[in-house]
Amino acid sequence: MTGNAKTPIDRPSDDEILTEGSPEVGRIIVGPACVQEGADWLAAQDPRFAEAIALCGPLPLRRKPEGFGELLSAIVSQQVSVASANAIWGRMVDAGLDQPSAIAAASDDDLRAAGLSRQKMRYARALAAAGIDFDALRHAPTEDVIARLTEVSGIGTWTAEIYAMFSLGRADVFAHGDLALQEAARVLLGLETRPTPAKMRKIAEAWSPWRSVAARVLWAYYRVAKDREGIR
Repeated sequence: MTGNAKTPIDRPSDDEILTEGSPEVGRIIVGPACVQEGADWLAAQDPRFAEAIALCGPLPLRRKPEGFGELLSAIVSQQVSVASANAIWGRMVDAGLDQPSAIAAASDDDLRAAGLSRQKMRYARALAAAGIDFDALRHAPTEDVIARLTEVSGIGTWTAEIYAMFSLGRADVFAHGDLALQEAARVLLGLETRPTPAKMRKIAEAWSPWRSVAARVLWAYYRVAKDREGIR
């Protein structure tokens, strides 16, 4: 080796850079290997998770795109069945009603024809007018993401948490108010009653730093236990 030769520097791979995120953001789920890592961790922490994972099989990645369309789709999904939400969203996409400008220009009749209630029309228009900086959300701490999104009329904590979980890929977020997650936790953990959101938040603390994977396990377990989907 000559005096000018440089010692090779170990650099993280692209996957490592993507999955580690910044200290403010935390771990990012980018592919099935991340979900599997989280599932293995949960199974090692609690044998009940190991049983659920064995029963349910491979967990879905569930990553979704970022941006306006995903939040609008989440609004569509509020308080309706998965099947109904899929049907309404399909009509909206077919009608080109999945962009802010299209929502702003649409009449009540246009939105009603797609299947939106009067309340969801108001929510859709509020979202279109909100001017959310989606690039900034990608780099913001999860708490800030949820705070920014819930400033918009029609976007509650559940919707913001789902966006952080699936669109931003945050590994350590949980939808504490989700009824399917609460019911799946009740069955899996042998609880007498379905936990309240506050109780669910306390329970889920034990699943950090992989609460998003715990949610995937519980949704999969709900599908098996109840023979129906708990999340769109």
